[in-house]
Amino acid sequence: MARRGAGTPFLLQLSLLLLLHLGGTLGCASVAVGSPIVPLGSAVTASCTIQRELCRGLEQGKVRISWMLDNKLVAGSQRQGPGGTEVSNLTLPRFNHTQARLWCCVEWNGTKQRIGMAEIRAGYPPAKPLNLSCILNLSDYGLTCQWEQGTDSHLPTSVVLKCAGSRAQAVTGCTPQGGHSHCTVPRRLLQLYRQMEIWVSATNALGTAESEHLCIDPMDVAKLDPPTLQSIQSIPFQTDCIALAWDVARGTEHMELQCELRYRAPEDPAWALVTGITGRAGTAQRCGFLFGTQYHFQMRCRRSSASALAYWSEWSPGRNYTTHEKAPTGKLDAWWGAQPAGAGGRLEVQLRWKAPGQREANGRVLGYRVTLSPRRRGRDPPTICNTTHTHCNFSVPARTRRVYLSAYNAAGESAPTEVVLLQRKGQPLAGLRAVPGGERSLWVHWEAPLAPVIAYVLEWQRVIAEPGHCSECWQVERDGAATTALIQDGIEPFQRYNISLYPLYEDTVGVPIHTTAYSQQKAPSHAPKLHLRRISKSEAELCWEPLPVEMQNGFITSYTIFWANSIADVASATVNPSLSSFVIRGLKPSTLYKVHIMASTAAGGTNGTSLTLVTTVLDDTEIQFLFLTLGLIFVLFMVLLICFQKNERMKEQLWPSVPDPANSSLGKWVPAAAPQEPLQVLAAREPGPAAISTVTVLEGEPGKQPGKEPPALLVAPPALPRPYVRQEGPGEPVQYARVGGAGYRGQRLLPEPGPRFYENLRGRGDGGGTEDWGFLEEPPATFPLLQGLRIGGAEELHE
Repeated sequence: MARRGAGTPFLLQLSLLLLLHLGGTLGCASVAVGSPIVPLGSAVTASCTIQRELCRGLEQGKVRISWMLDNKLVAGSQRQGPGGTEVSNLTLPRFNHTQARLWCCVEWNGTKQRIGMAEIRAGYPPAKPLNLSCILNLSDYGLTCQWEQGTDSHLPTSVVLKCAGSRAQAVTGCTPQGGHSHCTVPRRLLQLYRQMEIWVSATNALGTAESEHLCIDPMDVAKLDPPTLQSIQSIPFQTDCIALAWDVARGTEHMELQCELRYRAPEDPAWALVTGITGRAGTAQRCGFLFGTQYHFQMRCRRSSASALAYWSEWSPGRNYTTHEKAPTGKLDAWWGAQPAGAGGRLEVQLRWKAPGQREANGRVLGYRVTLSPRRRGRDPPTICNTTHTHCNFSVPARTRRVYLSAYNAAGESAPTEVVLLQRKGQPLAGLRAVPGGERSLWVHWEAPLAPVIAYVLEWQRVIAEPGHCSECWQVERDGAATTALIQDGIEPFQRYNISLYPLYEDTVGVPIHTTAYSQQKAPSHAPKLHLRRISKSEAELCWEPLPVEMQNGFITSYTIFWANSIADVASATVNPSLSSFVIRGLKPSTLYKVHIMASTAAGGTNGTSLTLVTTVLDDTEIQFLFLTLGLIFVLFMVLLICFQKNERMKEQLWPSVPDPANSSLGKWVPAAAPQEPLQVLAAREPGPAAISTVTVLEGEPGKQPGKEPPALLVAPPALPRPYVRQEGPGEPVQYARVGGAGYRGQRLLPEPGPRFYENLRGRGDGGGTEDWGFLEEPPATFPLLQGLRIGGAEELHE
């Protein structure tokens, strides 16, 4: 059901269209407009009339009429007309379409149905054709006319070319085809040698326009075929004049012609024109040609009786001719440099000159000759230089002040030019500067000196890495009052030139003044390559080689150093172009930096490659101080070590000797009666701790001071040292005490007294343990004080 419901409107529309097409559009509705073609921008009126009885499906219900201009809805007014018709009127106040369709529509079942249409066009009246011209072709005698169309009228326009004789009515001469603006009037409609009136007419629905009427004799606008150049030759005894023979084209023998001759040399920028050549055929003469020069000649003609509208023929095929030569004339511009040749009194001269112009050369120059004296009749002076170039180096005697220069060709030799070898010691100019005069030229300005100047000589040399010399790079300014000059020869953009200016005085040459200049500048081709000269924790010194002149492309105005660390802290500094090194300060220790340099001229800058560097942790002075300190400590340590090893006194001060108890008098004392306990001597280096079980207290004899013995006792033989031991168990001897044989520092050893009786008493306790007490019943009155007694190898007792 849904699909059937959706298709119902489409079926209704289709049925309505069929009804309208089958019986409605023919008489159902009619659309009328005020004019189907109107001026662009004017008002348009239209009406649509619908007859109900003729429109099937619209008999019942109200008819609603609407309008559409192409696809745009426009509003009209609707009313009921006579006979049950419905009428809708529409007024468009400004119709701005060049072409559009106006539709009358009715609404049926919610849709707009187009039932009538009128096509409307808008435009302008035709524009006036301009610049009408005609030309008669003598091959078929057809008159071809052309003109310029005016502005587009946006409407269909018919264009015709009309012509009328002096006694005939106007006829259509021709109609252009394919929208072109030219056509050809056939010979049968033309009246030759009589005036005819010709014009162009353009017509459309809004009007007609005509061009200016052209009154001409068709023969006046005939374009003849070009003449033919027969021969060209020089007139005898007048080698600067030529005679030219020419002939007319076929078919124009009976006409009086007016012709023109043109010629030029290969180096001439424009043609030289010769007018006023008349006649049917013959010769023409012309003077003022340069000697020994090749010329190219051409000729054209037209009817001499024709009006100003007559056409010239095409130029004839060219013909070349070279005039006769004669000896060169005029003076040569020369410039020189001289310096002593060392021993022998000779002078080395570098002579340069300018080649003569075409007018002075009088042909092709074959060479140049330099002599020491002018040429006289019948005698040729000796030649010191003969060359085809414009420069020559030669040696002359030191007193030579003049040489003579001449040029020669096949016809002869020029008069010699005297070259005076003046010394360069005159007053120099006050100032000199050069500015660009163009891409390939330089303007030179200077300040005139106070002394009168005859002329100036300008020299310029291109600055290149390899030394060279341009023999043509100089010129002479003959005006002594001039303060400017233009250099145009051999100047290239982006190249540096050294410019020198010499003032020429009456009897000397001024000292030159110099400057440099560029005709055009741009950014350098490359930037210098950076090198690291030294680096510390806060500074880095960079250096670079100056750019070669060929890569500078201009005057270097500055170098800019850029540096940045890993966290993108970018800094820069501008350096004077005369410097070739720079110190970056304020860097962070142990940090990586990237550095590059930019070279700049007045026209731009160029960046160089990046240089990566890492600052140090310490400065050089800090590193040196650290190494110096460590070295001093090491040396001091070595000195102390050597002293400790070699100096016993220092060892004794720091490590004093301790007396050995075994060498004491106590160690040499042997008890009188102790048979039941055999003494056992422990090993000197018996390992392990020893427990103290017996303490023996030795007391001095009352009334006697230590160290005061009778002198007789000093010679008593010493007893063998014996340790006092008590055995606690089998195989376990315990050392009571041992006194070292050597005394303490500063202690005087006394002689040992004679042996006396001593008794060891041993007592037992009741606690099951044993205690041993040693008593000295009669201790020797002279027994030394015990100051270093070592008991059991573990403790020290001090009295």
